[in-house]
Amino acid sequence: MTAKTSNPAWAVLRTEFRLFLREPGALFWVMAFPPILFVILGLIPAFREPAQELGGARVIDLYAPIAILLSAIMASVQAMPTVLSAYREQRVLRRYATTPAKSWHLLTAQFVLHAGAIAVGTALVLVIGRLAFDVKLPGALVPYLLLLVLAVCSALTIGGLISALSRSSKATAAVGSAVFIALMFTSGVWFPVQTMPGIMGTIVESTPLGAAARGMDQAALGDWPDLRLILVLLAWTVGLGALATRYFKWQ
Repeated sequence: MTAKTSNPAWAVLRTEFRLFLREPGALFWVMAFPPILFVILGLIPAFREPAQELGGARVIDLYAPIAILLSAIMASVQAMPTVLSAYREQRVLRRYATTPAKSWHLLTAQFVLHAGAIAVGTALVLVIGRLAFDVKLPGALVPYLLLLVLAVCSALTIGGLISALSRSSKATAAVGSAVFIALMFTSGVWFPVQTMPGIMGTIVESTPLGAAARGMDQAALGDWPDLRLILVLLAWTVGLGALATRYFKWQ
């Protein structure tokens, strides 16, 4: 047996990848639904016109990073926790516990696979936006990608914590739905974060996806995001990731 195949982390990742491809429904919601929604919004004529209240920007320009964050939301609180809860109820996790695999091996595999699906959804949004609606590519690409990576990590740690604390599929669905609604609001799906007034905007920018939406918008315009937004994302990612790893149980 080679070193690669004997590595439990690698073995878990390969197994989870094969199972991941057997879930076309989850793949659709993560990779295809956000680009489809983006196209629907882009077909609204008013969304393609510069808006004075947005400083001359177009609504569709603001929704490019929001559609990307929607992909992260779908993966983190709808797809991944459902998989892990089903594993726990079907005693798949108990079988994993009898192997050299650790809980972080499984969580990492799920994070990697869902992050890959988010990357596909991101690419589709950017390509569609550029070709169909003349949405400019990010002016500051490096900080944009940094914010995107931090946003995906923070979103997935939220899903990891939901998976760790929920002991059944029903509990996961209930908690996931509540968190889903909250993340939809804070990421700007209903109202772009940039248009939120005063204290509301400040509070939303203190949440992981609110900070990501604001920072990605700044980077898209060619500016370096506020350091405060990056620190918010780092704090949420480290804190939630530690809690997810600490409380994750095999059964």
